[in-house]
Order: sequence, then structure tokens, then C-alpha cells
Amino acid sequence: MTQNDKTVDLAENLWKRLRSGKPPTGRHPQICGDIPMSINRDGTWYYQGGPIGRIELVKLFSTVLQRDEEGGHWLVTPAEMARIAVEDAAFVVVEVTRDSDDENSARAGEDQGHNGIIRMRTNIDQWVELDENHSLRVEENPKTGEPSPYIALDRGLEARLNRASFYQLVDWAEEITAPDSPETTLGVYSHGRFFKIGTVENDE
Repeated sequence: MTQNDKTVDLAENLWKRLRSGKPPTGRHPQICGDIPMSINRDGTWYYQGGPIGRIELVKLFSTVLQRDEEGGHWLVTPAEMARIAVEDAAFVVVEVTRDSDDENSARAGEDQGHNGIIRMRTNIDQWVELDENHSLRVEENPKTGEPSPYIALDRGLEARLNRASFYQLVDWAEEITAPDSPETTLGVYSHGRFFKIGTVENDE
């Protein structure tokens, strides 16, 4: 048995334990504390030091993953809550697509406008639309100025856009400049809403 097989077997046993446990008396599951599971920056899931090399198993764990208000990540089932370590975001966006304004305007019977829909696919093949419930935020490294873009998912989770996905948004970006503003805002439209991705200083 390879090390990867051992890791998968251990992770499968953990999943069976989490799903088969009986709910405790009362309304809340039992808190088990930290377990040796982690997600690194590129979205790879690890258990007991080894990568979980079966995507179907990773998808199962992802269905019970939640993020609390303090940024902690938990596997939550009716019986147990177990905290895992996440280096950055739990998921990574690896593909973005956009429906044209013409297509969506025609379907909705509306005039042409910013009615395109941007969709993003994560590393576990989960699709999410950029909208008011799944918004975009971009953090900037104060030392290097490098942007780190994220899209909000359900249950408090986020997915970080990889470089290619973010550059695709930049390619689609439109400019908005308020009167007398020293900056121009760059962003994209999806579901008729504008999502900021950055700013540039205006030439004097």
C-alpha cells in the first residue's frame, strides 16, 4: 500500500466517524477540537501529513466545511465539530467564464446593459456566480502591492482566484471615474452589479 493509499484510508475512516456518530443531547454537536487535517494555499487537502489524493473524498469533506466569524475552519456534522488548519482560502478558482450581455438581456427581455454573468469554477469543480451573495474582494500586499482576490462562497467560505483567473477579470475590467476623483476604479459587472478589482491614479 502506497503512502497516498494510507492517507486516503485514514481520511475515509475519519469521514465515516464524522458521519456515523450519534448527535449529542441538546442542539449543538460535540466540539472535538483540532484534527490533523489542513488545506494549503494551492487548495490541496492533507490529512496526517499526507495529501488526500482522491478528489471525491475531498468533495465529501467540503460539504461539511464551514468558516466562523474569527476565520476558523470547521468540519461540522450533526454529531461533531472538528477544526482544521487552512493556510489561506479553502478553495482556489481555476476558471472563469462570462455570458455576454446580449444573451442575458435577450433571456430577461431587458435592454442591453451590464447584464453579463461571470461564473467561477473552483479546484473541486464547484461553480459559483459572481453576485450580491457571492461578492468579490481584493486584498493588496502592503509591501509588494500584489493583489490577492477572493470570491465569497456559502457557509462563510472563500475561494482565492489563481493568477490566470484574476488576469481574465482584469482583461474584462471597465473603468469608473467620479468627478474630481484622483483615482479611476477598475471592476467587472455581473448580474448587473459592479465589483471593484482595483484602482489606478489619474494622470494630472
